[in-house]
Amino acid sequence: MALVTSGSGAGPVINEVEMNGGADPSATTVRATVVQASTVFYDTPATLDKAERLIEEAAGYGSQLVVFPEAFIGGYPRGSTFGFGISVSIANPKDKGKEAFRRYHAAAIDVPGPEVTRLAAMAGKYKVFLVMGVIEREGYTLYCSVLFFDPLGRYLGKHRKLMPTALERIIWGFGDGSTIPVYDTPLGKIGALICWENKMPLLRTALYGRGKIESSADKFPTGSLQYE
Repeated sequence: MALVTSGSGAGPVINEVEMNGGADPSATTVRATVVQASTVFYDTPATLDKAERLIEEAAGYGSQLVVFPEAFIGGYPRGSTFGFGISVSIANPKDKGKEAFRRYHAAAIDVPGPEVTRLAAMAGKYKVFLVMGVIEREGYTLYCSVLFFDPLGRYLGKHRKLMPTALERIIWGFGDGSTIPVYDTPLGKIGALICWENKMPLLRTALYGRGKIESSADKFPTGSLQYE
């Protein structure tokens, strides 16, 4: 597989994916968009609106696969202490922190739920495979998850992050290993791991055991590209 950046910097980052490493001239070429954009923090409706604008733009470039960052819906809580600090007991966070966490919890989404329905509709409207990072809410517990959608507007399923990294463990729950899907699509096998999960050999092996993955998040180019 080869990823070739073809974006000019004026729009989304576009990559052409040559299946089979380009060795087979008859192999399918897939145009994929790797979205690098920030969440509208504490405002899930506005974040969904932003996602739709980006998906529409990517589809205009001819993208068949659109991949969003970890925790795009709900937000990655970088820099948020939620009232916890070195001198503050975890059992007694400050009131300001409690309110911040309440808002963060409220910005997460239920799966399934109305936000999932809207994301599915976006995938169907713009005829793309959509891979979306979300903060999933189940009762009082939050999970860092990835949702999958197809161009027919269908929600396919999810992957929950198994092992949150470092202090993420204070905020997010642990996945139980039951959600490590791989989807057989016309573009190839599609699956996802989140952030440091790409450095977990047994988890990668479990994913590969469900079928050869044609692309994964750690293969996409980084460097000068930054989040907004």
